[in-house]
Amino acid sequence: MEDIVVVFKEKPVLREPILVEGLPGVGNVGKLAAEHLVDQLKAVKFAEMFSKFFPPQVLVNDAGTIRLVSNEIYYVQRPDANNDIVIMIGDYQGLTPDGQYELSDKTLKIAKDLGVRRIFTLGGYGLGKMIEKPRVLGAATDIELVEEMKNFGVTFSKGEPGSGIVGASGLLLGLGNLYGMRSVCLMGETSGYFVDPKGAQAVLEVLAKILGVKIDFTELETKAQQIDQITSKLREAEPPVEPKREDLGYIG
Repeated sequence: MEDIVVVFKEKPVLREPILVEGLPGVGNVGKLAAEHLVDQLKAVKFAEMFSKFFPPQVLVNDAGTIRLVSNEIYYVQRPDANNDIVIMIGDYQGLTPDGQYELSDKTLKIAKDLGVRRIFTLGGYGLGKMIEKPRVLGAATDIELVEEMKNFGVTFSKGEPGSGIVGASGLLLGLGNLYGMRSVCLMGETSGYFVDPKGAQAVLEVLAKILGVKIDFTELETKAQQIDQITSKLREAEPPVEPKREDLGYIG
């Protein structure tokens, strides 16, 4: 087997397509957002990517049959818009730094063949605490894109994210720049403790405005309520915090 194998079901002809990437990561924010976009826009799968850089496993569905782990690429043709859309979702990112680079480069070569010139990568920005109203932070390949994204409510904050952007969401920007593709990473704030539909919705609300698409968020809102119920129960189950020894003198 080659390191990366791409199986095409078809090779669509698209008009100035925009690539949207959402793979597993912090809080699975990008994955949830991209999968919801695929469902809402009724995107058509046209390629699957298999690789030695993914975990050595198959996934088992409810019927008992299996499939090899993969990433999938979809397209949406929009006759009434200026740009068609290409969406990448998947089971995993590369397990190694080499794998991350190779998979990202392969994705960009496919995107280039399709005529992609702009990329949006989606991810989560982990804060390690519960977030009620997550912001959407951004990073872009040029200052003009930074200013454009600010008009859609994207926050560009000095020092955030301080450690940079790890994985496909970052590499597609960096390597894409070498291919002449202008790119933006949209990061929804998240605790990072749970799969976070609230962070995914925040990212998707911004992306929907940018792309000019209508999205029904009912499913994500329902998932967010379920997560809130779980976290509430966990808080209730936590033992009460006893006062510190030095505080005892202030109790009457």
